[in-house]
Amino acid sequence: MATVHPVSLPPSQTIIIYTQPLWSRLLGWSGWLGFAVCFFLLLGTRALFSDYFDTTGGIDERFVQGAEYASDKVAIISVEGVILDGDGFVKQQIDRIRDDDSVKAIVLRVDSPGGTVTGSDYIYHHLNKLRKEKKVPLVVSMGGMAASGGYYVSMAVGDQEQSIFAEPTCETGSIGVILPHYNVSGLMARYDIEDDSIASHERKQMLSMTRPMSEENRAIIQSHINSMFERFKSIVKQGRPVFQKDGAALDQLATGEVFTADQALKHGLIDEIGFLEKAIDRALELAKLDRDKTRVVKFKRPASLLDGLGIPLARQQASFDLPQLLDLAAPRAWYLATSLPTIATSRRAD
Repeated sequence: MATVHPVSLPPSQTIIIYTQPLWSRLLGWSGWLGFAVCFFLLLGTRALFSDYFDTTGGIDERFVQGAEYASDKVAIISVEGVILDGDGFVKQQIDRIRDDDSVKAIVLRVDSPGGTVTGSDYIYHHLNKLRKEKKVPLVVSMGGMAASGGYYVSMAVGDQEQSIFAEPTCETGSIGVILPHYNVSGLMARYDIEDDSIASHERKQMLSMTRPMSEENRAIIQSHINSMFERFKSIVKQGRPVFQKDGAALDQLATGEVFTADQALKHGLIDEIGFLEKAIDRALELAKLDRDKTRVVKFKRPASLLDGLGIPLARQQASFDLPQLLDLAAPRAWYLATSLPTIATSRRAD
């Protein structure tokens, strides 16, 4: 007969169901909701301020005025100092703005006596191209000086009405070309110094300072200057349509003379006398932007390590190496309001 063993049952378990109070659940949900809101706010803030920390092209974007958190922008391009090759800070600003879809208008801030023919034309070309490609208005604000090449690049406004503003103390105009040449042959003769250079052709030395320039060579150089001068006047006609109908009026002004703001306004070289704020207002108007929903920005080179150590930029650039000196000494034509262009390069725009 089989033995029946009693079956042992597991100990009984007590199941406790805990019901969280409603207020506690609401508090937990609100905490997670607050976290999500903060997360997306941080993402949005990062997007708003990303431009200020973006050093694309080696430059920084800085807030100037308006609505600091707005997406639509008016960008200020600065052209300051002597223009050399053109492919520098000004070009970096142009490239930065070209890739920024939030820029709806441009203010070109010019404070320059001009520079080389090629450098001035290079900047003008890219400013004009930028305006046409982005299809945004471009307004000029002239500071202390916008002469010669500085006036040349200002013509990138095209035929837009009321688009060139000059400060009351601005000097502008100086429409002309100069190719500096100095004849020191008399001084050399006094000290019994002779230029014994060997060249493939006599015209290779037509701009030499050590010998008088022949009338034949002078005529050749003059023809080059005249060609550059005609281009300058044609560019002015594109930026100041009033002179397209009255070329004689432009010829009377294109003597290389520098004009005050009042004189420039009287002669039709500018549209209005006013400070940077007026130019910004006009840009907002042309682009149909709401001032309270637009931020105005400009660009600066990032501070270098030497800047952090208190060494000013002027000291960094105080020394010139031989290639720089040779480049500055090379004979070239200038759209520049001075007769000594090669030494006026301590502060360059590009």
